Amino acid sequence: MEQGSERPLRILHVFRAPLGGLFRHVLDVARGQIERGHAVGIFCDSSTGGARADDTLGELAGQLALGVHRLPMRRMPHPRDLLALAALTSLHRRLRPDVLHGHGSKGGAFARLVSVPGQDRSTIRAYTPHGGSFNYRPGSVVHYAYMKAEALLDRRTDVFLFESDYVRSRFAQCVGQTTKLVRVVHNGIADAEFEPLTRVPDPFDLVYIGELRAAKGVETLIDAVALIRREHGLRLTTLVVGGGPSEAELHIRTQQAGIWDSTAFVPPQPIRQALSRGRIMVVPSLAESLPYVILEAAAAQQPLVSTNVGGIGEIFGPYADELIPPGDPGRLAQAILSKVREQDEVRLAKTVALSGHVRSRFCIDRMVTEGLGGYRAARAARGIAHERHLSAIPLSLP
Repeated sequence: MEQGSERPLRILHVFRAPLGGLFRHVLDVARGQIERGHAVGIFCDSSTGGARADDTLGELAGQLALGVHRLPMRRMPHPRDLLALAALTSLHRRLRPDVLHGHGSKGGAFARLVSVPGQDRSTIRAYTPHGGSFNYRPGSVVHYAYMKAEALLDRRTDVFLFESDYVRSRFAQCVGQTTKLVRVVHNGIADAEFEPLTRVPDPFDLVYIGELRAAKGVETLIDAVALIRREHGLRLTTLVVGGGPSEAELHIRTQQAGIWDSTAFVPPQPIRQALSRGRIMVVPSLAESLPYVILEAAAAQQPLVSTNVGGIGEIFGPYADELIPPGDPGRLAQAILSKVREQDEVRLAKTVALSGHVRSRFCIDRMVTEGLGGYRAARAARGIAHERHLSAIPLSLP
């Protein structure tokens, strides 16, 4: 149990898809909380994540005192959300959590909407957006609707645990100032992730790692690589690692751009395995929050070309001047060419410096400590003083 704490907390993490950086974040936070003696549970979607999510959650299940609970959830608002909310209400009643921590737009909505009279006064609600609804284009109907929903849900929030200054500022701009507790708790990574990579023989020139959907800007990368071949006569091999709704369209686009013969698409795989297969990682995103893929690549001293969106500048810190605007194939092509032509010793010095910066600011221990501190502050603000003891409530589930 963590030093100086009053007693273990019962924490239920609520989110939709067990995929990508959000899933990684929840897993790291949950493991860290378990190591500090807290009772933790997970409530998420059963229709996404595939075998990797099944295996990961299966391995962790034995350590989750509050269990793993999965049922189908839609990405967009849907009438079936009422079934998920009813299931979460039943869990809330049985598990009596001290903390309902919602992640992402849907998880955040569920965690704050669920209500059990008589128990609500002893349960605080934390919310970590992970970009989510804040990545929609301001002025669009969808963005307007989501921001109105965020404003209403603010009333049911005890503490915001923003993962980046960027999302915190977006909330203030699009929703307004909140009177609730606010903490910025940056994502963190483990010491083992700072080990330099061992590359495979004959790696690809470029590697993209992430979801295949519009917001990730893979189309811009394809157009930039085609531009480099057309105008500079340089045939760069590109590995695209990931899956998603835009995959079929991206296959067609590589053919139309004339680079199908130098581009390979492969399913998601462990990050260091994917990084080892490319000399330079390209992040062409149009929208992000604080992406783990950049933290992991920077820690491993992988050369990077990235757009300046979301909290990426917070990761790069003093080295953010190399970031480029999103959605511009010409600028991306120039940045890729500059990195390809960079002298080895210069490129190495830059990667070592960025890795050191990430180590100093983005660690798992700090992330877990600051998140728990946010919970404690929210409980104190609510005046939850006479706490029931964990041992008084059975952990075994029916």
